[in-house]
Formats: sequence, structure tokens, C-alpha cells
Amino acid sequence: MRPDFIWQVASRDLLSTLRDRRTLISTVLIPLLLIPLFTLGLPLLLGRLIGGQAQERQKVGVVGMLPESLRAALTRDERAPDGRVTRTGVELVPVKNPRAAVQSGEVDAALRAPTALPTRAGDGSGTLEIYAKLGNLRAQTGAFAKVQSTVEAYNRELAVQRLGTLGLGPQTLTPVTLAPIDVSPEQERRSGQLAFLIPLLMLNFILTGAMATALDATAGEKERGTLESLLVSPVRRSEVVAGKLLATTVTALTTACFSVLGFLLSGVLARAALAGEPSDLTQAFGGQLTLTPGSALALLGAMVSAALLISAVLIALSIYARSYKEAQTYVTPLSLVIIFPAVMLQFSDFLTLSGGLYTIPLFGSMVALLDTVRGNLTATHVLTAIAANLIGALLMGLWALRSFGREEVIFRN
Repeated sequence: MRPDFIWQVASRDLLSTLRDRRTLISTVLIPLLLIPLFTLGLPLLLGRLIGGQAQERQKVGVVGMLPESLRAALTRDERAPDGRVTRTGVELVPVKNPRAAVQSGEVDAALRAPTALPTRAGDGSGTLEIYAKLGNLRAQTGAFAKVQSTVEAYNRELAVQRLGTLGLGPQTLTPVTLAPIDVSPEQERRSGQLAFLIPLLMLNFILTGAMATALDATAGEKERGTLESLLVSPVRRSEVVAGKLLATTVTALTTACFSVLGFLLSGVLARAALAGEPSDLTQAFGGQLTLTPGSALALLGAMVSAALLISAVLIALSIYARSYKEAQTYVTPLSLVIIFPAVMLQFSDFLTLSGGLYTIPLFGSMVALLDTVRGNLTATHVLTAIAANLIGALLMGLWALRSFGREEVIFRN
């Protein structure tokens, strides 16, 4: 094949793509805006919402009498050594029907003691019923969580008082103290529980960028009637396929590069936003991307091979369509092929990732991207995933070439 003819076909399709302003927005701006929003904005929003419940004073209904020390513990504010309130207490209000009061929204939770509660350990036991909407995240992180932790602290206080009368100290209740030590790699701790979003968003943006060029260069040209003029020119069919594959891959990789910039930008914004105020929730959910030279090379190889495979699949499918709209119906299910396996990656900690998974085209590159993000990079696995994608791209490219050589396919419209 002649490289100059391939580039002429590719530049022709790229120029057509660049004329579409909507394509430029989806290729450049959306990755830069959506990725920081998902990986940084979402954890920060959750942190503010859940943290706000600790600072908000919820109303808790009470039926009957509570021990005075328990009432004081429920309404007392917790303060840091500098005097700053870290968690407010609740406001106790009398209610008649605890279930109805919670369901109507009059109170966030309600307490009912069928029998008198003990005020000293060893004086029997009692049950404190708590009415709350347990399926509601706001209730779980607000009134319910405060009551639960306060009652646990109240039980411990009574037990400690009882131990004091026996000449024993509080350490009697906890003879063994557990000290967790996180041995995860630094990058895995930074990536957090939302690390699976990185391969998911990267491959989705690759698909989005490739679709714009692939559909326009095949079904779009058939619909406009310009494909015939290209086929009668002194360009071989293999050069036409190679040129369109090159143009589609360039567009896909452009989107992928901006998605990587989006992840790097989210890491920079996270460090700036949390410089003076560390957030355990943001660190837990994470989603930050930090690249070493080796991981950057692995990331690039996985993205290029995945872009080639996705581009070849799109071209092979789109050439069969009679129109642009029909081509969209063919390629739209491809997003599910990416989304479902990528979402399953969030449960990868429960799976034993054998080497055979990396031989699956596209899915192997998702696992390799996740390994790269978490700092568990293995050269053999990355090379296996890249090779699987390249073999798949070659097979799909040959299928597309065969389709371009059949007149009943080219002139289906």
C-alpha cells in the first residue's frame, strides 16, 4: 500500500470531521469537563452532603422517658480540641406515634423504650426501638447514625462505671487493640474505589470519538453519494480502508488524550482543593491518575490498540448500513459491550485475575488500564492485552476490506 494515498484518504475524512462543531465539542471539551466532574466533583459532593449531616441538628422524636444521662449524650455537641464543633447533637421532641412522625417527615427518627432503660450496668437490660427510614441515605448518615453511635458510647460508659467498682479499668473491655496498616501501593490508595471509572470513561470516549468519523466516512458517504467518486479514483480498496481506519483512530486517540488530560487535571484540582482540608471520603473514592514513564507508556499502548480495534469494528459495521441513521443502530450496542465489563471491574477485588483475561480483546485492555491506574503494572499482562487488541483489529480490518470489495455491500443504498 502507498502511504501517501492512505494519508490523502485519511486527511479527507479528518477534514470532514473537523467541520462538525458538535464533534469537536464531544472530542475535546466533554472529556475535559466530565472527567473532573465524575472523579472529583462527585466524591466532593458526597463528602459535603454526608459531612453536612454531621453538622446539621436533626429532630428525633421520643415516646416515653429516657435516662437523663442518655438524653444529655444525645443532645450534646462533639467538639475538637480547638473548640470547633465536629458533630452536633440531636433535638429531642415528644411524639405520640413514632412511625407516623417519621413517615410524615415531622422528625428524622424516633425513639421508643417499651420498658425502662437501665441507668447502671448490671441492673438488667432494656430495648430502645429506633424508627427511621433505613433505606434513606440521609437518614442513615444523619439521625440514625448519631443515635446508634451515642447508644453504643452510653453502653460502654455504663460498663466502664461497673468495672470501676470492681477495680478494673476500661482496657478490660478491649484487651486486644487492632491497628490497621494499609500496605496498598501509593497509587492504588490515590485511585480509590472509583478507579474502575478510568478505563470505563477512557474507552467510552474512545468509542465516542471514533463513531463520529467512522459513521461519516462510511454510511455518511454512501448516503451523500460521495463514496463512489472515491472508489473510482486511482486508490486501491486496501488503501481506502487503511485511510479511513487511520482517520477514525486519530479521532479516537484525540479524544483519549483529552480524557487522560481530564484525569490529570482532576488530580491537580484535588490536590489544590484538599490542600488545607483533608477529606477521608475523597481519599476513599479517589479517582486520581498519576503516571510514571512506564505506566504512561503502558497506558498509551493500551489506548492505541483499543482505539484501533474499536475503529476497525465501527468501520466494518458501518459499511453495511444504507444510511447514517441505520449505522447508528448498528454501533450503539457497542457502548454496552464496554459499559457492562467496565462496571464489573469495580468488583475485581473479589476476582482472581488470571492471565487468560488479558487475551480477551478490549476487556484485557480494560483490566490492563485498571492495573496501570492502581500501580499494579505487569509488563507481560499489558503486552498480552495490546497483542489481543491488535489481532482483533487486524481481523476486523480484513473483514472491512472484504466488505469494501463487494459491490452489493458498497451500493446497498
